[in-house]
Amino acid sequence: MANIRGALTSRWGPIVAGGIIGILAPVLVYLGNPGNMGICVACFERDIAGALGLHRAGVVQYLRPEIIGILLGAFGAGLVFREFKPVAGSAPFARFFLGMFAMMGALVFLGCPWRAYLRLAGGDGNALFGILGLIIGISLGVLFLRRGYSLGRSRPVSKALGYLMPVCMVVLLVLLLVAPEFGRTAEGQPTGPIFFSEKGPGSQHAFWAIALAVGLAIGFLAQRTRFCTVGAVRDLILMKDPHLLNGVLSLIGFAFVTNLVLGQFHAGFAEQPVAHTDQIWNTLGMVLAGLAFTLAGGCPGRHLVLSGEGNTDSALFVTGMIVGAGIAHTFSTASSTAGVGAFGPWAVVIGLAFCIILGFTMRESRA
Repeated sequence: MANIRGALTSRWGPIVAGGIIGILAPVLVYLGNPGNMGICVACFERDIAGALGLHRAGVVQYLRPEIIGILLGAFGAGLVFREFKPVAGSAPFARFFLGMFAMMGALVFLGCPWRAYLRLAGGDGNALFGILGLIIGISLGVLFLRRGYSLGRSRPVSKALGYLMPVCMVVLLVLLLVAPEFGRTAEGQPTGPIFFSEKGPGSQHAFWAIALAVGLAIGFLAQRTRFCTVGAVRDLILMKDPHLLNGVLSLIGFAFVTNLVLGQFHAGFAEQPVAHTDQIWNTLGMVLAGLAFTLAGGCPGRHLVLSGEGNTDSALFVTGMIVGAGIAHTFSTASSTAGVGAFGPWAVVIGLAFCIILGFTMRESRA
C-alpha cells in the first residue's frame, strides 16, 4: 500500500492518473456517454446547470454523476491523507467571474481542456484548434504571472465551510436518484424542480453507479497526483517542468489506444460528435478559457479536486462555471453542432477584456 501511495505522489503520479482517465473516459462513451465526451468537466457542469433549471436548453440537462464523484473522491482522499484543509478569502468574487467566463469560452469551443484532449484522441481534428487556443490562453496567463499577478492568499477557515461543497454534491446525488417532479405541463413536459433531457447529449449517459464509481476513482487519483491539464502547460512554460505534462500525454495516448480497441476512433473534421468546424472561434473560445483557468490557478478538474479538499475559493470558481453555463445557454453564447452561438463572439470578447484587466490590476498586497 505504501508503494502505491508513493507512486501516486511521485513523478509517475500524473502519468498514472492521465492513463487511467484516458482509459475510463472512452469506456464511458462506450457505455452511453456522448461521443468524445467520456468526461468533460465543462460540459457536465453545463448539464448540471440545465438539470437545476438554470437554463432551459432541453438537450443538455442531466445531473452528471462523474462531477459528483470527482469532488467526493477528492474529499475522501483529503480526509484519509489529512489534506482536507478548508481555506477561503482569495478574491472570491473575481474567481466567480473567472469561472463564469471560463465556462463561456469552453462552451464556444464545446469542451474543457480534458475534452479537448479526449476529442483529439478520438480523431476530432477540430480539437487541434482548441488546444492551440488553450496554449495561447495559458501563455498569456503566464505573462501576467511573471508580472506579479496574484489573487492574494487564502486563509484557514472553519471546517464547516469546507464541508459545504461535498454536502452539495451529496444533495445532487440524492436528487439524481429520487428525480423529484412537481408536475407536468399540458404538453407533458416536466415542470421541475429537476430536469432531465429526453434527447440530445443530456440523454446520453452511462449507468449512474458506473459513472459515479469512475468519478470517485478519478477524484481520488487527481487529488493524490495533483493532475491538472492547465498546470501542465503553465509549468512547462514558466518553470520548464514537464512533470504534469507527462500526465496529459499519457491521457491522450491511452485514450487513443482505447478508442481504437473500442472502434470509436474516427479521424476528420466534419460530423464529429458535439463539435463544430468554425476554427476561428474554436481557437478564440479556448484562448479565453485557458487564460481564465490560468488566472484562477488550474483547470476545471483541478478546481473540483480543490473544492473537495475544502478550498472554498475553488468552490466559488466551480459555482461560477455552473452559473456561466446557465447564462451561456440563456443568452445564446454557447455553440452547438450547427456552429457558434449568435452572441458567442461577444462573450469571448467581453471575457477576454475582463481577464486582461484583471491580469494587469491584481497584485498581492505587501501590507
